[in-house]
Amino acid sequence: MKKALHMAVALFIALLMLTTTACSNGGSPTAGTSEPDSKEKKIKIGLTVGTLSNPFFVSMAKGAEAAAKELGGEVIVVSADYDLAKQMAQVEDFITKKVDMILLNAVDSKGIAAAVAQAKAAGIPVIAVDVGAEGGVDATVSSDNYLAGKLAGEYLLERLQNKGNIVIIDGPPVTAVTDRIKGFEDAIKGSEVKVVAKQNGEGNREKALTVMENILQANPSGKIDAVFAINDPEALGVQIAAEQANRDKEFFILGVDGAPEAIEELKKNKSFVATSAQHPDMIVKQAVDIGLKIINGEKVDPENKVPVELVTQDSVDSYKGW
Repeated sequence: MKKALHMAVALFIALLMLTTTACSNGGSPTAGTSEPDSKEKKIKIGLTVGTLSNPFFVSMAKGAEAAAKELGGEVIVVSADYDLAKQMAQVEDFITKKVDMILLNAVDSKGIAAAVAQAKAAGIPVIAVDVGAEGGVDATVSSDNYLAGKLAGEYLLERLQNKGNIVIIDGPPVTAVTDRIKGFEDAIKGSEVKVVAKQNGEGNREKALTVMENILQANPSGKIDAVFAINDPEALGVQIAAEQANRDKEFFILGVDGAPEAIEELKKNKSFVATSAQHPDMIVKQAVDIGLKIINGEKVDPENKVPVELVTQDSVDSYKGW
């Protein structure tokens, strides 16, 4: 009896140990594995733009913030103020902060190459937005800038009936600007339109105003029929210069962007007559989507174009804006 009791106790203990072991292993990681993180990693996006004094880039920043919020992540937005050294430092800071992707609006398409390469070496996808960039970016998302210039050039020819004297206000050394200029110059090629001045307005209103003042002084009244500026801030600077010189009725002005202030000027039916409107929010949203695909190991198109549309004084009331 005593022997049988000992055997029953031993059997009970053995069964208890077996049950405990099964419960502890069932549905749990095996030895040597770790518990999965209960919180998913939040996406972190770095966006550096040419300048936040331009409404176009403000709209782009808002688009990035909206995209990040939708993903439950965050975005760091910084302004390079058209300073290459500053932008290179910003990219280095993004690397230090271990962002998941960098959206780059290069202030110098060639000069930024070393910073792009540095980010790629750190394993961070770089998507160029609005303008192209060298150094090995994963993809570029921009407006069809060639078309933007072409539309402006065609409209200028229509108003001038293929002849006249014009001024071109150029901009920073980035692909968006060179593409717009090429599209515009291709459109007027073969016409009787003559370019009497082509100078750099550096992409901002103040510089374009000063440049246009000098051009007006060098060209007597009646010698200029139209001005094409590579963006709306420059175009508005040109308009101010013309008004201050009391020569705003001599020529008309065209820009690129579709910025809110430019749209308001179109409604006044003064010298500002048209702008090739972009969609900055669409550009940055598409860039974020592409960045996510790259992170997930998917293939993406290296070049991505967002359509533009010409908005004139006649069509401005139907334009939806940014």
